[in-house]
Amino acid sequence: MDAQSRERADEIDPADQWVLNPHTGNYELRLDQSAPQSIPSARGPKSRGTGARRAGGPDTAVAGTGTRRRTATPATEVPGQRSRRAVDASGGRAAQQQTGRRKRKPATSRKKKVLLWTSGTLALLLVGTATAGYLYYEHLNSNINSISDDGAGTGGFSKDRAINILLIGTDKRTGSGNEGYGDKNSAGHADTTVLLHVSKDRTNATALSIPRDLVTDIPDCPTTQEDGTTKTIPGEDGVRFNISLGQSGRTPSCAMRTVTELTGIQPDHFMVADFNAVKTLTSAVGGVPICLNKDIKDPDSKLDLPAGEHTVEGEEALAFVRTRHAVGFGGDLDRIKLQQQFLSSLMRTLKSNDTLTSPTKLFKLAEAGTKALTVDSKIDDIAKLRDLGLELGKFDMKNLTFATVPVRDNPTERVKATVVLDEAKAEQLFTMVREDVSLTEVEQQKKAAKDKQNALLEGTRAEASDVRVDVFNGGGPQGAAQKTLDWLQNTEGVLKSSNKGNAPADVARTTLEYAPNQADQARKLADLMGLPAAALKPGTEDAQGLEGMTLTIGPDFKGAGVPITGPAKVPDDIQKVEADKKVCAE
Repeated sequence: MDAQSRERADEIDPADQWVLNPHTGNYELRLDQSAPQSIPSARGPKSRGTGARRAGGPDTAVAGTGTRRRTATPATEVPGQRSRRAVDASGGRAAQQQTGRRKRKPATSRKKKVLLWTSGTLALLLVGTATAGYLYYEHLNSNINSISDDGAGTGGFSKDRAINILLIGTDKRTGSGNEGYGDKNSAGHADTTVLLHVSKDRTNATALSIPRDLVTDIPDCPTTQEDGTTKTIPGEDGVRFNISLGQSGRTPSCAMRTVTELTGIQPDHFMVADFNAVKTLTSAVGGVPICLNKDIKDPDSKLDLPAGEHTVEGEEALAFVRTRHAVGFGGDLDRIKLQQQFLSSLMRTLKSNDTLTSPTKLFKLAEAGTKALTVDSKIDDIAKLRDLGLELGKFDMKNLTFATVPVRDNPTERVKATVVLDEAKAEQLFTMVREDVSLTEVEQQKKAAKDKQNALLEGTRAEASDVRVDVFNGGGPQGAAQKTLDWLQNTEGVLKSSNKGNAPADVARTTLEYAPNQADQARKLADLMGLPAAALKPGTEDAQGLEGMTLTIGPDFKGAGVPITGPAKVPDDIQKVEADKKVCAE
């Protein structure tokens, strides 16, 4: 394709290049706007294996971040397909239509064909894309920006386990029209950060928002430089989370390492969006519905909306997600809640039939998504993004919950500007995600948990002073039995306890064995230690005399006094938003 042809193609809406062929019922790619509508089929090249090298040209570096943008190989014809001239010369379809010998099959309904043709969704933003024609496939690939994860991720998502994606919104000023946003000369920060967890069985998902002003430790970060070498950027202790990206040359891989150290959850991949992503994606989908309980007029974000229902897109959508001074107490936590409500509405819109059955919207979303997002180099291909999107799109919206990492005001500050982790609540929440426990009460999980609780944990509790227990280390960290014993005796008053050393055999998980006449003691100890019902192993014969229960510490031990497994229900006072419910901003 020469320069002039490429320039003309850029002026054409990608959705207008796809037309419905009435003879086949398929959507097909029309490259020449002046040509007749009998066009080559828009099938992708079947000969391409999953391990084959793409036919694109060499990567070209994008200055500034080590980002690489692909350049598609020029092409004029979909591989494996004959030209119109060849078809006519062989007495093919055109001749058959003239003689009337061959009856045309009735075309399948447009809506049904579009639903069959739509192949998946792109990550949290669920950008719909199809098994597009070869040229458009390469065009989308050339849009994608990617950066190395520097080994900070798991190596890639898998269909047989839970998926964790780190979504980062940066306040770096990039793109036309963004001069009034962000820090003028800054490399940007992790301004908005969400860790999306999709369960192993794909029935539910949790989105954890990490406050940008959270005081935490940033580890040393080995980082790939523009020349291909690796430089380790020194870590910092007791700093804001948002400097884990952009500052001191840190890339998204450093934000991944910081999240892993903070939560104990290692992301599989990352996706980074700038201001343009909000503007272009919301415009591509036709706007996002929002609801306000009061007027909002924020001179800082330039948002000016009366109370009621609105549909926002472009600049107005960006102003909405960036406003904070006019909502709640004017802090970042209130802005996070607003953003969670907005993302919930955006996802409902993206998964609606109005979007999934509209070729125009789907192509605009594919264009906007591939241009606005930066991803890690392990998913820098449309096919890989499609496969990831298919997995992420399986859960029902009613089982997606946004939650904010529990924090409290920094006690060392007189003027409150930062927050610190609420250790107890945060660890419960992190454990639930690590253990793949849904924050939404999925019916199957709720019934199973209820049955176990009713069978083993309902009933009277003994006093702590009456609990007798022998503690063994069955594969837990070194010293786990003694630490547990010290905590039980000195903090919880379980004085009739003893350290029995190493167990005869290691266990996969912490267990508590007890006799029927010790059930009240077992329930008390389970309450104190946060033991799940699955850890309780009741016997069949009553204990005799001063015989104690047997507590065997397993590799799931996280520390004396730290619950072995998170609760079956998220604590009521954790800030959360359920994605399928419409909520109005206060």
